[in-house]
Amino acid sequence: MRIALLLFLVAALPAGARAQAAAQSDSQWQLEQSTLSYHMSHPMHEVDGVSHAAKGKGTCHEGQCDFLIAAPVKSFDSGDTNRDLHMLETTKGAQFPMVVVRTHFPASELNEATVYADLEVQFGGQTAHYQHVTFQRTGQGKDVRITGTVPTTCSDFKIERPTFLTVPIKNEIPVKVEMTWRLQ
Repeated sequence: MRIALLLFLVAALPAGARAQAAAQSDSQWQLEQSTLSYHMSHPMHEVDGVSHAAKGKGTCHEGQCDFLIAAPVKSFDSGDTNRDLHMLETTKGAQFPMVVVRTHFPASELNEATVYADLEVQFGGQTAHYQHVTFQRTGQGKDVRITGTVPTTCSDFKIERPTFLTVPIKNEIPVKVEMTWRLQ
């Protein structure tokens, strides 16, 4: 009797509500487009590096979503080849060539304007955890755009801060995230 009532209620939902309910149950997501930007600051200059090379997949099952995003360290471009080579050396990019992010959050947030995600970031042979990172979500059809900033620091990954004129860069190196995900 409960199953029949449940089936009746689901069938009676408007098509949009059924799609929303389906999105909160099992779904597969593919990263279609990404821009990851870091910002490094020093009293003498500011540096921004950008990568468009991230790949990612996501799965939502039984009320939880798990996503994996990875980008090659060497794909970040600051516009200065020497600086980028030094960054690869400093972050041990040859030994640990990928930045890998794993995240999970409740599937109920798939339809919210704000998503709060717990992140596990592997970079330079170290793993850092960030709790309740805020991302903004906008959707259009099967695509969902996610934007936000991950508050990373050099010390999170045990990176010795590079110096310029004996003054080290600031510890904070926030990473701005802009991604478009597609429901499969």
